[in-house]
Amino acid sequence: MKLENKVALVTGASAGMGNSIGKLFAKEGASVVLIARRKEKLEELVKQIKDDGGKAIAVAGDVTNEEDVQNAVKTAVDEYGKLDIVINNAGMLDKMDPVADMSDDIWDAVINVNLTGPMRVFRSAIPVMEKNGGGSFVTIASVAGLFAARGGPAYTASKHGVLGLAKNVAFMYAKKNIRSNVIAPGTVVTDMVVNVEKTCNTEGLGICSSGTVNIPRPGEPDEVANIALFLASDDASIINGAVVTADTGWTAY
Repeated sequence: MKLENKVALVTGASAGMGNSIGKLFAKEGASVVLIARRKEKLEELVKQIKDDGGKAIAVAGDVTNEEDVQNAVKTAVDEYGKLDIVINNAGMLDKMDPVADMSDDIWDAVINVNLTGPMRVFRSAIPVMEKNGGGSFVTIASVAGLFAARGGPAYTASKHGVLGLAKNVAFMYAKKNIRSNVIAPGTVVTDMVVNVEKTCNTEGLGICSSGTVNIPRPGEPDEVANIALFLASDDASIINGAVVTADTGWTAY
């Protein structure tokens, strides 16, 4: 098992990629602490993991709340004695409105979840990892962090920002044996993406239609989880500050 005796914190774990990552990491031997706002969904995931012989704890919380983030990190240390791996996965989309129509409320909400939230997680987890003698962060960004036409303005700005944040952590803490890498998925089949597609189809928002783009197929959450496993594990010990694009060729041109 690739993560035997490791302790991992996964944000946004109640559904989609976070859910898949939590299950895979537990299967690979990690004790996982799962944080998200939907407590019932988290508890379902914990039950699945325990039924399969894994170790998991649910922590209801929101990455926009500093106390919730600190509590999740503290829970990992209190329950399992350390924290080796953090997956910064929690995120939200905007409404795909052009910037001239962007409201402050949507802008602030997206930046707070997608950029400030991961900063809070980094800030809380790094001192614990330093005491451990190292650790590994994997941040789930997006191809919207690489190209401007892959999301709405708030989402695009937040993903550009979190990509830079994660790379800065990689540089600043490399000598502390702390690695920080990024996955930039394209379209992945999650509830969040399905809801956006319904909105686009209903309201005719061509800006968020992928019909004119050559995407061979969307990705699956389990496929992203496999990449996260590699980056978080000792197999990737030499990889730090990398951005892995996982978009089935969407941005290859």
